[in-house]
Amino acid sequence: MIKQLRKVGNSNALLLDKALLELLGLDEKGRVQLTFQDGSLIITPVHPNPVAPEQLERCLDKVVVRRQSALRKLAQ
Repeated sequence: MIKQLRKVGNSNALLLDKALLELLGLDEKGRVQLTFQDGSLIITPVHPNPVAPEQLERCLDKVVVRRQSALRKLAQ
């Protein structure tokens, strides 16, 4: 999944879809751990919520359907 950073004040923000937050067991005040590894940023909930592969697939499908036009533009 590709996301775009958004300008918020003097910072940039990564906006996460509600479906992804629910999947991770996070809400708007959720806490995450940021880890840098081999040039990648890894975002992990402080208190992770175990997720079945089927549940992950369903949530990702919801995001793809909702963001279909944006994903098409990014693919071009």
